[in-house]
Amino acid sequence: MAFRTFALAAAALAGCTLLNAAAFAQSAECGAIQKTLEERKALVQRANSASNAKKKMTPAEACALFGKMQTNGLQGIKWIEANKEWCQIPDSFTEGFKADHQKVVGIKTKICGMAAQAAKMEAQAKAQAANGGGGGLLGGPGLTGSFKLPQGAL
Repeated sequence: MAFRTFALAAAALAGCTLLNAAAFAQSAECGAIQKTLEERKALVQRANSASNAKKKMTPAEACALFGKMQTNGLQGIKWIEANKEWCQIPDSFTEGFKADHQKVVGIKTKICGMAAQAAKMEAQAKAQAANGGGGGLLGGPGLTGSFKLPQGAL
């Protein structure tokens, strides 16, 4: 009887150890998202501080920043989908993260479009300056000819 009690106690202790090991493995594995979330928080802080700074970001810099945020979001979504059940991630968190990611994608698309347009305009201006053009007020060839003022009382 004493052996049987000892065996049950040993089995219970082994079960607790295995459960603790599983819980520890779960917490370590489930904590892996923290790195992605911290990186995302730093990127958002960088975007917020740039919008409040005196020296604003160029469109190209903003495009690169939002590109990093989009990549971070894709990594987060991939991790959440792979570990949702095991880590018991609430649906509200998943939906909120995906909605935030969609906003970032939309902003990135607009900003990168502006950056591409600015780069194109800059390249055109440089090409025009290199060809000796660009003497006018708006970068055109300028006005030529003469204009006579009306004579008489004004």
